[in-house]
Amino acid sequence: MIRPIRIMAIIAAALALAGCGNSGPPRFQGYAESDLIFVGPDEAGRVTALHVDEGNQVKPGEPLFEVDTELQRADVDSGKASLAQAKAQLDNLTAATQRPEEIAVLKASERRALAALDLSRIELARQSDLTAKKVGSQAALDTAQHNFDQNQAALEEIRRQIDVGNLAARAQQIAAAEQAVSVAQAYLAAAQTRLERRRLAAKVEGSVETVYFRPGELVPAGRPVVSILPPGLIKVRFFVPEPDLPRFKLGTRVNVTCDGCTKPIPATVSFIAASAEYTPPVIYSLDERAKLVFMLEARPDEPQSLRPGQPVTVDVVP
Repeated sequence: MIRPIRIMAIIAAALALAGCGNSGPPRFQGYAESDLIFVGPDEAGRVTALHVDEGNQVKPGEPLFEVDTELQRADVDSGKASLAQAKAQLDNLTAATQRPEEIAVLKASERRALAALDLSRIELARQSDLTAKKVGSQAALDTAQHNFDQNQAALEEIRRQIDVGNLAARAQQIAAAEQAVSVAQAYLAAAQTRLERRRLAAKVEGSVETVYFRPGELVPAGRPVVSILPPGLIKVRFFVPEPDLPRFKLGTRVNVTCDGCTKPIPATVSFIAASAEYTPPVIYSLDERAKLVFMLEARPDEPQSLRPGQPVTVDVVP
């Protein structure tokens, strides 16, 4: 940022230039400014590695720094365990309520009950035939019928037990278990993202302007570790006296010159301040209006030709 004293000095220079008896087109003083990209971790942590230093050129994807990952790794491990537990519970609910070994025991009981039923059916048929020939007794027939009915009911009971053993849990329980799996998956994804963000890489191309924290230092949450200056984010700020303000509007083309510039740098006005940078403590007489200076910004066509803080001179393209 440019200090207020420096701004006032620039304004004073602009006023002096505007007030001189120069017959040529008016020229306005200003300086190059930049919008920095600040890169820092989402959460507080201690810097464990720094891969760049001030002045280095970086490209997208190049590593910048790393922050300790112990807590984030623990969260990932916890998320994996929670997901495995949720999946196991879902598998248990969607599987049969009884184990295959228990179903095999019931199948054996079914075969035994079926054999008993066949035997009682044969006995019932034999007693019915004897009774019809007036040889057997009614009591023996009743006993045979009772045994047949009892064996038939026992077989039906075992078959129902087999059906129940093959059933899964209720639909509501399965739905709840599926939601638990989704929650565990989301938690694990968030934990993995937090872990990945402990290793920061450049998202833009530019030069490393400032390193704020070095290995071993604790970075508070929301604080940057490095700042990057992309060439495309360099702009020109200049100051225009109130009488010359009508010369400018958004999109006005200007030329920017500086000490050491081999040729003027074309630029386009992108911002015009709504209020004056300097207001005299007197009424706005015709003489005093010239002291009102408005700040404008322009985006240069060749931003890499300028450096932040560099004094420049701006004039309107004829």
